[in-house]
Amino acid sequence: MARITLRIDLDGKGSIGPGKVRLLELIDELGSIRRAGAQLKMSYARAWGLVKDLGDTFDKPVVNASPGGKSGGGAKLTDLGRKIVEAYRTAERNAAKAAAPQIAALKRHAS
Repeated sequence: MARITLRIDLDGKGSIGPGKVRLLELIDELGSIRRAGAQLKMSYARAWGLVKDLGDTFDKPVVNASPGGKSGGGAKLTDLGRKIVEAYRTAERNAAKAAAPQIAALKRHAS
């Protein structure tokens, strides 16, 4: 299966690509940075680092996290976090649609 992988560089302020977006989607789904990272086979430190990187990239937090412990903690996307995921997935679909003829031509010549 041929596909486009989209990475958006934001004028030297950071970037967003399929890995960070999938992490955000899983945080939203699972309610946990740790569980989302585990699902992607990454350490909690790596997952948290990516969340921090996204927080530094945008002007508002993308994830609200509360520490674990007896009450369990958890994480959820902010409204901005959801908007980022939606904007990225829309851009990804638009790019795939626009490049479909070129992808088909490349596939015809692939061995």
